[in-house]
Amino acid sequence: MARTTSPSRSAAQTSSTQADTFRGNAGELQQQAGGKHPVLTTQQGIPVADNQNSLRSAPRGPTLLEDFILREKITHFDHERIPERIVHARGSAAHGFFELTHSLKAYTTARVLTELGVQTPVFTRFSTVAGGAGSVDTPRDVRGFAVKLYTPEGNWDLVGNNIPVFFIQDAMKFPDLVHAVKMEPDRAFPQAASAHDTFWDFVSLMPESMHMVMWAMSDRAIPRSLRMMEGFGVHSFRLLNAAGESTFVKFHWRPRLGIQSTLWDEAVKLQAADNDFHRRDLFEAIEAGDFPEWELSVQLFTEEDAERFPFDHLDPTKLIPEELIPLQPIGRMVLNRWPDNFFAETEQVAFCPANVPPGIDFSNDPLLQGRLFSYLDTQLSRLGGPNFAQIPINAPKCPFHHLQRDGHMQMQVPKGRVNYEPSSLQGDTPRASLAQGFRHVAQADDGVKGRVRPQSFADHYSQARMFYRSQSPLEQAHMASALVFELSKVATVHVREAVVGHLQHVDPGLAQRVADGLGLQALPPAPQTAEPVQDLALSPALRIIDRMKPTLQGRCIGILVADGSNGNSVANLRKALEKVGATVKIVSPKVGGAVLKDGTLLPADGQLAGTPSVVFDAVASVLSPEMGEQLAREAAAVDWFRDAFGHLKAIAACKGTQAILQAGGIEPDAGVVDPADVQGFIAAAQTRQWEREPKVRTLA
Repeated sequence: MARTTSPSRSAAQTSSTQADTFRGNAGELQQQAGGKHPVLTTQQGIPVADNQNSLRSAPRGPTLLEDFILREKITHFDHERIPERIVHARGSAAHGFFELTHSLKAYTTARVLTELGVQTPVFTRFSTVAGGAGSVDTPRDVRGFAVKLYTPEGNWDLVGNNIPVFFIQDAMKFPDLVHAVKMEPDRAFPQAASAHDTFWDFVSLMPESMHMVMWAMSDRAIPRSLRMMEGFGVHSFRLLNAAGESTFVKFHWRPRLGIQSTLWDEAVKLQAADNDFHRRDLFEAIEAGDFPEWELSVQLFTEEDAERFPFDHLDPTKLIPEELIPLQPIGRMVLNRWPDNFFAETEQVAFCPANVPPGIDFSNDPLLQGRLFSYLDTQLSRLGGPNFAQIPINAPKCPFHHLQRDGHMQMQVPKGRVNYEPSSLQGDTPRASLAQGFRHVAQADDGVKGRVRPQSFADHYSQARMFYRSQSPLEQAHMASALVFELSKVATVHVREAVVGHLQHVDPGLAQRVADGLGLQALPPAPQTAEPVQDLALSPALRIIDRMKPTLQGRCIGILVADGSNGNSVANLRKALEKVGATVKIVSPKVGGAVLKDGTLLPADGQLAGTPSVVFDAVASVLSPEMGEQLAREAAAVDWFRDAFGHLKAIAACKGTQAILQAGGIEPDAGVVDPADVQGFIAAAQTRQWEREPKVRTLA
């Protein structure tokens, strides 16, 4: 009997070279077996010719079910973990409703998008991607943004992210992407982090990922709160009206509180201060009645519009700038109830982008096409069998009738002898309806079947360039610094250099900044491009800092007190902050609170040593001179103000606090005011003190 032997360590570590590689039709890297690289096969030993592209009916046509290689690859990937989700394992969710404010009756028959004033129940789950269920809330990562709408025509799952594009163009590469970004299999670290060799090795060989990499390295990947991030449907979908006419659509969720992110140092310290920071924030907001709200907007465009785009909208690594196709607000989503049981609801909820009501249909986006298969397959494994739709959180809230019977964990008791169709033995069995049933958009293919990526997908850098150059100078500095940090964790030199080479196509200045930050003696060569890089029109709408709302709604302010503090000053400050929508929490050296100057006890919401300033959006302190001098020798107090200052937050510091500021080496600026200047503090707390940043840290 033949026995397989493991390759030697030296052989296993042998890196591929430029030999035995070529670029595919859209410029994707095709690596071929040769040398020490064996031929890739299926589990049945069938050699694989192309591991980059799924089988399509035409270059821009739909993916075919006959692609047994894709199905085997994704099926195995879907079943790799039990029972935790393979990706998006760490999630938080809430119940609420969606209300349509502008009808799309001219474009679709879907009642949820045509009937005004109806409150459609929803269940929305937010998640990180790379980490496990027990990881932290605040790593640099993409965030899932999945909404289950219980419509009168069945469940609609709008399963997206807080970033409008993705790393890959074809679902065939999704297992590879996730394997690369997850913990490395021989050492089981790092957890919930992309700053390691395997991820960046993958990126360096997949130029199509560069646009998403720019987003992941931006402040979008470290949101302040789940309530303060956008959501995107990512793909182009289709709307179908009563006349059978089709219109393309992209979906956008925009938070009422505006977009806000943390600083990198702040995100790192939040991981230590509160592993559940985002989950706790969402829970406390709902419990307090400050219900998170998002506006749903759409981008509508025709086939003719799409043909004029300088990119292919079916490519999931591309976005449509809103300056090109404006966003149209059509409704709002409000989350107003926390789940009764985390496992029963948040953990067991099953989303699938294939769940759409009549009037919504799919495009030929090859990533979307693979997702339509993958999610259902995953649920079969994760939730134990085909009857997971009977779990209450997954069950539709409209009448449903089908002939699917039995199976693991069947909880219904169907009656009658007929479980098939057509039939004549029973007068109340379900039958299809041409009038009400789901219709697909009829379209002609534009070529012949094959594993080929359309050439219109070949431009991998133009939108990455557009995104980077659209950012403010500070945001560009944050992105450059993020790239330096991530690549500094990559031990393999040629991987670091390859990524910097790709960055030259994004922006030469960015490449130089990252190279300088990594200490490279010279810029690595830029790889050959499949298509010339375009200088697309910039999109200021892609910024965050310039679009932050000057508000304290949804923000939390910490006030530090101690024995002897002036109760009137604390009360006046608290009242003014709460009047403009802020949440106020009292912090004291002791969790029991502080005895104020007038002898009354002010209860504390948190202990100083366990409630660092990173959990607040701004801080204030009302201290006696004696307590100020005492706390100036307390590291937790000094760090409380030093971190707030370094994270560009407003500080209201009384005279008694000056000793602590001096101990922390803080030189007051316009963002440091006296607590008696309540309105001045409110104005400063509504934003970050961005002009302070060059004074407190060196950015790439």
